[in-house]
Amino acid sequence: MAFLDLMLDMLEKGDLDREGLQEEVDTFTFEGHDTTSAAMNFFLHLMGTHPEIQAKVHEEIDYVVGETPREVTFEDIGRLKYLEACLKETLRLYPSVPLIARQATEEIKVCNYTLPVGTAVVINPSMVHRDPKYWPDPDVFNPERFIETELKHPYCYIPFSAGSRNCIGQRFAMMEEKCVIARILREFKVKSKVRNDQMRLSAELIIRPMFGNHILFERRSFGDYSQLS
Repeated sequence: MAFLDLMLDMLEKGDLDREGLQEEVDTFTFEGHDTTSAAMNFFLHLMGTHPEIQAKVHEEIDYVVGETPREVTFEDIGRLKYLEACLKETLRLYPSVPLIARQATEEIKVCNYTLPVGTAVVINPSMVHRDPKYWPDPDVFNPERFIETELKHPYCYIPFSAGSRNCIGQRFAMMEEKCVIARILREFKVKSKVRNDQMRLSAELIIRPMFGNHILFERRSFGDYSQLS
C-alpha cells in the first residue's frame, strides 16, 4: 500500500487518530521536497566539478537505460549502483538537514561526560561525516567509499538521522533522486561555474548554497564518454 493509504487504513481501524495523521502528512509533504531538491542541487554541482566521475555516471546510465529515450523504471533504479554511491557521497558532504535535535530520555555517558535525563542534544551531521577517524580524506568527493564497503560505525553516516526517529521517507527519497538525476544526465553534461572551495553554505531548515548554484548544461549524445580521457 502507498504510505498515505496505509495511514488512512490505520485511521479507519482506530490505530491512528486524525491529529497523528495530519502530523505525518505534514512531515512528508513539507519535509520531502526541499530536502531532495537540495540533495540533487549539490549532486549536480559535484558532477560539474568532477568530470571524470560524471563520465562514469553517464556510462552507467547509458548502459542501464539504453539508447532509446524512455521513462526510468523501478528495475532501472535498482541497477544504478554507481549513481547511488555518488548520491550517498553527496549527502555525506552536504547532508540536507544541518541539525538534528534530540532529548535524552535516560542518563547517557559520552566520553568523560554524563548527560542527565532531559538534556537537549543537537547533532551536526556534516561534522559527523567529516570525522577522519571514520572517513579518510573527509573533504574529498569519493563515491568509491560506498561501493561494496561497510561503514566503520553504524552512526558515522546519518544524512537521514538514525534510530527510531529517523526519516520515514529515506528510501523513497533515494529512489526519487536517482530517477530524476538519471533523466537529467541521460540528456545533459553539467559543468559547475563554482569550485568546491568557493561554495558557501547557508544553514536554514535545510542546507542551501548561499549565493546560488551556477551550472552549465550541455546536451550530450548517447555513449559520449570523452571526459574519461
